[in-house]
Amino acid sequence: MASTTLVTLNPAAPGFEVADQGVCRPEHCFHAFDALYCALTDSEPIPHKFQDDKYPLFVTWSTRSSRPGRASRLRGCIGNFQAMPLREGIAEYALTSAFEDSRFNKIERWELENLECDVSLLTNYEDVSSYLDWTIGVHGIYISFPYPTSSSDSLAPSPLSSSTSIPTRRTLKHTFTATYLPQIAPEQGWDKLETIDSAIRKAGWNGRITEDLRRSIKLRRYQSAKCSVSWEEYVLWRKDNGGEV
Repeated sequence: MASTTLVTLNPAAPGFEVADQGVCRPEHCFHAFDALYCALTDSEPIPHKFQDDKYPLFVTWSTRSSRPGRASRLRGCIGNFQAMPLREGIAEYALTSAFEDSRFNKIERWELENLECDVSLLTNYEDVSSYLDWTIGVHGIYISFPYPTSSSDSLAPSPLSSSTSIPTRRTLKHTFTATYLPQIAPEQGWDKLETIDSAIRKAGWNGRITEDLRRSIKLRRYQSAKCSVSWEEYVLWRKDNGGEV
């Protein structure tokens, strides 16, 4: 059966409002799958029936492992932090994450039967004063920080970096940004500091990570309602709604 799940939220966490589990529905994932299927096969899309509310959202594609018990493998994940109508936004990012995630090749038609789709709708944004003011399994994080200039250590190139040049006026004005959805830290087994440092690397900083750098971070925490469906569930839905596969 198609599942609607909230991403490992903790209702007992003080001061945090749990996102409505009804916010994200299987129909949202079916709409994403339909956008991809029709793009790859030139088929006619099934008319959507869900409300066209506005949310920031992410669409994630995963490939199921052929070995029982193995976790699915990420195949593409892109989203938008600006609230947008769900009908347009889900369809757009279903294709963007399938075809334009620079970490992966474009998804091809032969891969469809092994795909799973997750849609995450982001809620409850809060700006916080400390990079540690969030809860693993409850919050996603969005970090931003300027080019570090607080110490000579921060300005030194990393031994792993290919760049040996000193910072320029242009790089000093650069702002680094990155995000992790709420499920990422628990899935990876990271604590808060490991998550923050990984996000710093994800943002593109290759130099030394100092405590001054961490404290320069502006962090926005958010929550996520998540829904997941498989290819088989999508096929049943499409046939039940008069489509062919």
